[in-house]
Amino acid sequence: MTTEIDKTKTSRTAASKPTGKPRPQPRTSKKDQLVRMLGRKGGADIATISKKLGWLPHTTRAALTGLRKASYEIASERIAGARASRYRIIAAPKPTAV
Repeated sequence: MTTEIDKTKTSRTAASKPTGKPRPQPRTSKKDQLVRMLGRKGGADIATISKKLGWLPHTTRAALTGLRKASYEIASERIAGARASRYRIIAAPKPTAV
C-alpha cells in the first residue's frame, strides 16, 4: 500500500513566515529593572521598587541584599523630611574576563 504525498502543501517554519509585525523585544528581568532603577541619579525607595516590580517590601530588601552580595555597592540616604530611605548603586561589579 503506497500513500501519495501532497506536494502542494509545504511546511514553513514560523521564522520564515513574513508577518509584517515587528519582533518583540526580549524580556527584561526584574533584576535588570531593579539595577536600572537604582542606577538613576536619585535612586529609588522601597515603596517605589515594590510597586514597580510587584514585590512585597521584605522581598525588595532581600533583593537589595542579593545585589550587595553580587558586589554592587549600594548607598542608602535619608532625605530630609522624607519618611523612607532612598537607595542607589554607587559602584557596579567589574565584568569578569572569559
